[in-house]
Amino acid sequence: MRTIYLLLALGLSLSFTSCNNKREKTTTTETTETVIPDVIEPTTNEPKLPMDVITVYPIVKDYDIWRAGFDADSVGRQASGLSFIAVERSVEKPNDVKVVLAISDMAQAKSFMDNPRLKKVMDSLGVKSNPEKTFWSIIRYNPNNKKAGGTRLEIVHKVKDFDTWLKAFDEEGPDTRAANGLNDLAMGRSIEDPNLVHIVFEVTDLNKAKSRMADPEFKKLMEHAGVVGKPKITFYKDAD
Repeated sequence: MRTIYLLLALGLSLSFTSCNNKREKTTTTETTETVIPDVIEPTTNEPKLPMDVITVYPIVKDYDIWRAGFDADSVGRQASGLSFIAVERSVEKPNDVKVVLAISDMAQAKSFMDNPRLKKVMDSLGVKSNPEKTFWSIIRYNPNNKKAGGTRLEIVHKVKDFDTWLKAFDEEGPDTRAANGLNDLAMGRSIEDPNLVHIVFEVTDLNKAKSRMADPEFKKLMEHAGVVGKPKITFYKDAD
């Protein structure tokens, strides 16, 4: 049991997409209705919003070795109130990994992440970095736009004022984003800093999406919306 618990710690320290049922058949999550006012109709078998998640970004020596350790502990994650949402790999750097887990008990999750045994477990499975981790409150989620094995775009940035930024985001609208190869998937705010925003899109056309990110007009739009500093923009592939 102690070994399983330690592997869970690794899984945590080692990113919002579809559950991988092939790899985590033993994982079960409570199913309720999704509630997303003014976005989509409630959908069954989806989490109730807002919901808390943690994203963790390890850099690993060998993805297959790390993933085997992560997958070995689906039961252990359940025991700690953590539900699998996604594992993704950077399109440009496949050993840069993103893990996303849903949290049922925030205090327990934070305590778990602070466990001093965590680093030893990470080292044993080839984690090369001190993984960045962030706790998010997910406020929008469109399950109709999730695709197993698909490509995702993650944008993380700080804003001067969330309400002002959200107004500009909604004014741009999902149709404009869809025309640029991006379908809205999820939106979250950092629990520690509500003006730190996390957005995930399903990518339907990678070339269009990359062009949009490099478009000076898009950068002006972000500045107008009150984005502070340089956004972190990463393309990920949903990992099997």
